[in-house]
Amino acid sequence: MVLLDEMWYNHTMEFLCRNGGKMKKRKTLQDLTIKDNFMFGAVMQVEENCRGFLEMVLGFPIERVVISTEKSIIYHPEYRGIRLDVYAMDEHRTHYNIEMQMRKKRVLGKRSRYYHNQIVMETLEKGIEYEAVPDTFVIFLCDFDPFGEKKYRYTFQAECKESETAKLKDGRTLVFLSTCGENEKEVSRELAAFLKFVKADLKQSQEDFHDPYVRQLQNFIRDIKGNREMEERFMILEEMLRDERNEGIKEGIKEGMEKGIIKMVTAMRKKGLSEEKIMELCDISEEEMNKYKETEN
Repeated sequence: MVLLDEMWYNHTMEFLCRNGGKMKKRKTLQDLTIKDNFMFGAVMQVEENCRGFLEMVLGFPIERVVISTEKSIIYHPEYRGIRLDVYAMDEHRTHYNIEMQMRKKRVLGKRSRYYHNQIVMETLEKGIEYEAVPDTFVIFLCDFDPFGEKKYRYTFQAECKESETAKLKDGRTLVFLSTCGENEKEVSRELAAFLKFVKADLKQSQEDFHDPYVRQLQNFIRDIKGNREMEERFMILEEMLRDERNEGIKEGIKEGMEKGIIKMVTAMRKKGLSEEKIMELCDISEEEMNKYKETEN
Protein backbone atom coordinates (compact mmCIF):
# COMPACT_ATOMS: atom_id res chain seq x y z
CA MET A 1 0.00 0.00 0.00
CA VAL A 2 3.04 2.33 -0.15
CA LEU A 3 2.12 3.57 -3.63
CA LEU A 4 -1.45 4.26 -2.55
CA ASP A 5 -0.26 6.18 0.51
CA GLU A 6 2.05 8.27 -1.69
CA MET A 7 -0.78 9.05 -4.11
CA TRP A 8 -3.04 10.00 -1.23
CA TYR A 9 -0.36 12.26 0.22
CA ASN A 10 0.35 13.98 -3.10
CA HIS A 11 -3.32 14.64 -3.85
CA THR A 12 -3.97 15.85 -0.33
CA MET A 13 -1.01 18.22 -0.38
CA GLU A 14 -2.14 19.48 -3.79
CA PHE A 15 -5.59 20.19 -2.37
CA LEU A 16 -4.23 21.93 0.70
CA CYS A 17 -1.95 24.16 -1.36
CA ARG A 18 -4.78 24.96 -3.77
CA ASN A 19 -7.11 25.91 -0.93
CA GLY A 20 -4.69 27.71 1.35
CA GLY A 21 -4.73 24.88 3.89
CA LYS A 22 -1.28 25.49 5.30
CA MET A 23 -0.88 25.81 9.03
CA LYS A 24 -0.92 29.37 10.33
CA LYS A 25 -0.49 31.02 13.69
CA ARG A 26 -3.93 31.89 14.94
CA LYS A 27 -4.52 35.64 14.72
CA THR A 28 -6.14 37.70 17.44
CA LEU A 29 -8.03 40.95 17.01
CA GLN A 30 -4.90 42.81 18.16
CA ASP A 31 -2.90 41.33 15.25
CA LEU A 32 -5.19 42.72 12.57
CA THR A 33 -4.53 45.59 10.20
CA ILE A 34 -6.99 47.15 7.79
CA LYS A 35 -6.00 44.64 5.08
CA ASP A 36 -7.60 41.83 7.12
CA ASN A 37 -11.15 41.26 5.91
CA PHE A 38 -12.73 41.48 9.34
CA MET A 39 -11.08 44.78 10.19
CA PHE A 40 -11.74 46.28 6.78
CA GLY A 41 -15.40 45.31 7.01
CA ALA A 42 -15.71 46.68 10.56
CA VAL A 43 -14.11 49.98 9.56
CA MET A 44 -16.23 50.41 6.44
CA GLN A 45 -19.49 49.66 8.26
CA VAL A 46 -19.29 53.25 9.54
CA GLU A 47 -20.81 55.70 7.05
CA GLU A 48 -18.15 58.38 7.55
CA ASN A 49 -15.34 55.92 6.81
CA CYS A 50 -17.06 54.32 3.82
CA ARG A 51 -18.11 57.64 2.27
CA GLY A 52 -14.58 59.00 2.71
CA PHE A 53 -13.16 55.91 1.01
CA LEU A 54 -15.54 56.13 -1.96
CA GLU A 55 -14.97 59.86 -2.48
CA MET A 56 -11.19 59.38 -2.33
CA VAL A 57 -11.23 56.47 -4.82
CA LEU A 58 -13.85 57.75 -7.28
CA GLY A 59 -13.12 61.46 -7.14
CA PHE A 60 -16.65 62.84 -6.74
CA PRO A 61 -18.59 64.01 -3.67
CA ILE A 62 -21.22 61.74 -2.08
CA GLU A 63 -23.77 63.30 0.25
CA ARG A 64 -24.42 60.13 2.22
CA VAL A 65 -24.17 56.36 1.94
CA VAL A 66 -26.17 53.59 3.49
CA ILE A 67 -24.23 50.43 4.29
CA SER A 68 -26.13 47.17 3.89
CA THR A 69 -24.93 45.21 6.93
CA GLU A 70 -26.96 42.09 6.11
CA LYS A 71 -25.13 41.76 2.77
CA SER A 72 -21.68 42.68 4.00
CA ILE A 73 -21.13 39.45 5.92
CA ILE A 74 -22.66 36.46 4.14
CA TYR A 75 -22.55 32.89 5.36
CA HIS A 76 -24.10 30.00 3.43
CA PRO A 77 -24.09 26.95 5.72
CA GLU A 78 -25.54 24.76 2.97
CA TYR A 79 -22.86 25.67 0.45
CA ARG A 80 -20.11 26.48 2.97
CA GLY A 81 -19.11 29.98 2.08
CA ILE A 82 -18.21 33.09 4.07
CA ARG A 83 -17.82 36.33 2.22
CA LEU A 84 -16.83 39.64 3.75
CA ASP A 85 -17.72 42.42 1.34
CA VAL A 86 -18.92 45.97 1.86
CA TYR A 87 -22.20 46.87 0.15
CA ALA A 88 -23.31 50.50 0.13
CA MET A 89 -25.82 52.73 -1.67
CA ASP A 90 -25.78 56.54 -1.97
CA GLU A 91 -28.50 59.19 -2.24
CA HIS A 92 -28.79 58.58 -6.01
CA ARG A 93 -29.33 54.83 -5.47
CA THR A 94 -25.89 54.11 -6.93
CA HIS A 95 -24.69 50.76 -5.59
CA TYR A 96 -21.15 50.07 -4.42
CA ASN A 97 -19.52 46.74 -3.71
CA ILE A 98 -16.06 46.85 -2.11
CA GLU A 99 -13.93 43.78 -1.52
CA MET A 100 -10.48 43.33 -0.03
CA GLN A 101 -8.26 40.97 -2.02
CA MET A 102 -5.15 39.69 -0.25
CA ARG A 103 -4.11 37.11 -2.86
CA LYS A 104 -4.14 37.24 -6.63
CA LYS A 105 -6.91 35.16 -8.24
CA ARG A 106 -7.18 34.15 -11.87
CA VAL A 107 -10.78 35.22 -12.43
CA LEU A 108 -11.11 38.64 -10.82
CA GLY A 109 -12.66 40.04 -14.00
CA LYS A 110 -15.41 37.42 -14.07
CA ARG A 111 -15.84 37.75 -10.32
CA SER A 112 -16.52 41.45 -10.81
CA ARG A 113 -19.07 40.67 -13.53
CA TYR A 114 -20.86 38.37 -11.10
CA TYR A 115 -21.08 41.18 -8.53
CA HIS A 116 -22.42 43.66 -11.06
CA ASN A 117 -25.01 41.15 -12.28
CA GLN A 118 -26.02 40.23 -8.74
CA ILE A 119 -26.82 43.86 -7.93
CA VAL A 120 -28.82 44.27 -11.13
CA MET A 121 -30.79 41.06 -10.59
CA GLU A 122 -31.68 42.10 -7.04
CA THR A 123 -33.05 45.43 -8.25
CA LEU A 124 -35.02 43.81 -11.10
CA GLU A 125 -36.54 41.31 -8.67
CA LYS A 126 -37.94 44.30 -6.75
CA GLY A 127 -39.90 45.31 -9.85
CA ILE A 128 -37.61 48.06 -11.11
CA GLU A 129 -37.68 48.67 -14.86
CA TYR A 130 -34.50 48.36 -16.92
CA GLU A 131 -34.15 52.10 -17.42
CA ALA A 132 -34.19 52.57 -13.64
CA VAL A 133 -31.45 50.03 -12.91
CA PRO A 134 -28.91 51.84 -10.70
CA ASP A 135 -25.31 52.55 -11.59
CA THR A 136 -22.93 50.05 -10.02
CA PHE A 137 -19.34 50.33 -8.86
CA VAL A 138 -17.34 47.24 -7.98
CA ILE A 139 -14.07 48.04 -6.23
CA PHE A 140 -11.35 45.50 -5.52
CA LEU A 141 -8.73 46.62 -3.02
CA CYS A 142 -5.73 44.44 -3.88
CA ASP A 143 -2.57 43.85 -1.87
CA PHE A 144 -0.82 43.00 -5.16
CA ASP A 145 -0.64 44.42 -8.67
CA PRO A 146 -3.46 42.75 -10.65
CA PHE A 147 -2.12 43.85 -14.05
CA GLY A 148 1.59 44.35 -13.48
CA GLU A 149 1.56 47.97 -14.69
CA LYS A 150 2.62 49.45 -11.31
CA LYS A 151 -0.53 51.59 -11.11
CA TYR A 152 -2.27 52.51 -7.88
CA ARG A 153 -5.63 52.45 -9.64
CA TYR A 154 -7.06 50.72 -12.73
CA THR A 155 -10.54 51.86 -13.83
CA PHE A 156 -12.62 49.97 -16.39
CA GLN A 157 -15.78 50.99 -18.23
CA ALA A 158 -17.34 49.62 -21.40
CA GLU A 159 -15.81 51.17 -24.53
CA CYS A 160 -16.42 50.83 -28.25
CA LYS A 161 -13.46 49.43 -30.20
CA GLU A 162 -14.56 51.16 -33.42
CA SER A 163 -15.23 54.61 -31.98
CA GLU A 164 -13.78 56.86 -29.25
CA THR A 165 -16.96 58.92 -29.02
CA ALA A 166 -19.63 56.18 -28.88
CA LYS A 167 -20.50 55.50 -25.24
CA LEU A 168 -22.49 52.52 -24.03
CA LYS A 169 -23.44 54.14 -20.70
CA ASP A 170 -24.45 50.85 -19.10
CA GLY A 171 -23.74 52.26 -15.66
CA ARG A 172 -21.02 49.76 -14.72
CA THR A 173 -17.63 50.79 -13.39
CA LEU A 174 -14.92 48.43 -12.19
CA VAL A 175 -11.99 49.72 -10.14
CA PHE A 176 -8.90 47.80 -9.05
CA LEU A 177 -6.78 49.48 -6.38
CA SER A 178 -3.24 48.21 -5.91
CA THR A 179 -0.95 48.69 -2.91
CA CYS A 180 2.00 48.08 -5.26
CA GLY A 181 1.60 51.21 -7.37
CA GLU A 182 4.47 53.54 -8.21
CA ASN A 183 2.63 56.29 -10.12
CA GLU A 184 2.09 58.78 -7.28
CA LYS A 185 1.94 61.73 -9.68
CA GLU A 186 -1.12 60.24 -11.40
CA VAL A 187 -3.29 59.81 -8.28
CA SER A 188 -4.22 62.01 -5.36
CA ARG A 189 -1.86 62.25 -2.40
CA GLU A 190 -4.69 60.94 -0.19
CA LEU A 191 -5.15 57.77 -2.24
CA ALA A 192 -1.42 57.03 -2.33
CA ALA A 193 -1.17 57.50 1.46
CA PHE A 194 -4.17 55.25 2.05
CA LEU A 195 -2.79 52.45 -0.14
CA LYS A 196 0.58 52.65 1.63
CA PHE A 197 -1.33 52.33 4.90
CA VAL A 198 -3.11 49.22 3.59
CA LYS A 199 0.19 47.66 2.50
CA ALA A 200 1.86 48.28 5.86
CA ASP A 201 2.42 45.51 8.40
CA LEU A 202 1.12 45.78 11.96
CA LYS A 203 3.98 47.93 13.29
CA GLN A 204 4.22 50.14 10.20
CA SER A 205 0.45 50.70 10.12
CA GLN A 206 0.68 52.61 13.41
CA GLU A 207 3.14 55.18 12.02
CA ASP A 208 2.18 58.69 10.89
CA PHE A 209 1.17 58.73 7.20
CA HIS A 210 0.58 62.51 7.30
CA ASP A 211 -2.98 62.13 6.06
CA PRO A 212 -6.17 63.02 7.99
CA TYR A 213 -8.23 60.17 6.52
CA VAL A 214 -5.61 57.55 7.41
CA ARG A 215 -5.37 59.06 10.89
CA GLN A 216 -9.15 58.77 11.19
CA LEU A 217 -8.97 55.07 10.30
CA GLN A 218 -6.08 54.46 12.70
CA ASN A 219 -8.10 55.94 15.57
CA PHE A 220 -11.11 53.87 14.60
CA ILE A 221 -9.05 50.66 14.47
CA ARG A 222 -7.70 51.38 17.95
CA ASP A 223 -11.27 51.73 19.20
CA ILE A 224 -12.24 48.41 17.57
CA LYS A 225 -9.32 46.60 19.19
CA GLY A 226 -10.40 47.92 22.57
CA ASN A 227 -14.01 46.82 22.10
CA ARG A 228 -14.91 43.54 23.82
CA GLU A 229 -17.97 42.99 21.63
CA MET A 230 -15.88 43.29 18.46
CA GLU A 231 -13.37 40.82 19.89
CA GLU A 232 -16.20 38.32 20.47
CA ARG A 233 -17.49 38.84 16.92
CA PHE A 234 -14.03 38.21 15.52
CA MET A 235 -13.65 35.01 17.56
CA ILE A 236 -17.01 33.73 16.29
CA LEU A 237 -16.08 34.50 12.68
CA GLU A 238 -12.68 32.82 13.10
CA GLU A 239 -14.43 29.73 14.43
CA MET A 240 -16.73 29.66 11.40
CA LEU A 241 -13.77 30.05 9.03
CA ARG A 242 -11.81 27.37 10.85
CA ASP A 243 -14.72 24.94 10.57
CA GLU A 244 -14.94 25.74 6.86
CA ARG A 245 -11.21 25.15 6.35
CA ASN A 246 -11.31 21.88 8.30
CA GLU A 247 -14.20 20.69 6.16
CA GLY A 248 -12.21 21.57 3.06
CA ILE A 249 -9.21 19.61 4.36
CA LYS A 250 -11.39 16.59 5.06
CA GLU A 251 -12.80 16.76 1.54
CA GLY A 252 -9.27 17.07 0.17
CA ILE A 253 -8.17 13.95 2.01
CA LYS A 254 -11.20 12.05 0.75
CA GLU A 255 -10.66 13.35 -2.78
CA GLY A 256 -6.98 12.42 -2.67
CA MET A 257 -7.66 8.93 -1.40
CA GLU A 258 -10.28 8.27 -4.08
CA LYS A 259 -8.01 9.53 -6.85
CA GLY A 260 -5.20 7.36 -5.54
CA ILE A 261 -7.41 4.27 -5.44
CA ILE A 262 -8.71 4.94 -8.96
CA LYS A 263 -5.11 5.09 -10.25
CA MET A 264 -4.27 1.91 -8.33
CA VAL A 265 -7.29 0.07 -9.75
CA THR A 266 -6.48 1.24 -13.28
CA ALA A 267 -2.83 0.16 -13.00
CA MET A 268 -3.75 -3.25 -11.61
CA ARG A 269 -6.37 -3.84 -14.30
CA LYS A 270 -3.80 -3.03 -16.98
CA LYS A 271 -1.47 -5.59 -15.42
CA GLY A 272 -4.22 -8.20 -15.81
CA LEU A 273 -5.11 -8.70 -12.13
CA SER A 274 -8.57 -10.05 -11.51
CA GLU A 275 -11.20 -7.86 -9.92
CA GLU A 276 -11.28 -10.14 -6.87
CA LYS A 277 -7.53 -9.71 -6.38
CA ILE A 278 -7.77 -5.93 -6.86
CA MET A 279 -10.57 -5.67 -4.29
CA GLU A 280 -8.49 -7.70 -1.86
CA LEU A 281 -5.31 -5.64 -2.33
CA CYS A 282 -7.09 -2.29 -2.23
CA ASP A 283 -9.51 -3.31 0.51
CA ILE A 284 -12.58 -2.12 -1.39
CA SER A 285 -16.04 -3.59 -1.88
CA GLU A 286 -17.58 -4.78 -5.14
CA GLU A 287 -19.79 -1.69 -5.19
CA GLU A 288 -16.72 0.57 -4.83
CA MET A 289 -14.94 -1.45 -7.51
CA ASN A 290 -17.79 -0.84 -9.96
CA LYS A 291 -17.81 2.87 -9.12
CA TYR A 292 -14.07 3.19 -9.75
CA LYS A 293 -14.42 1.29 -13.03
CA GLU A 294 -17.11 3.77 -14.16
CA THR A 295 -14.87 6.70 -13.16
CA GLU A 296 -11.99 5.12 -15.03
CA ASN A 297 -14.11 4.93 -18.19
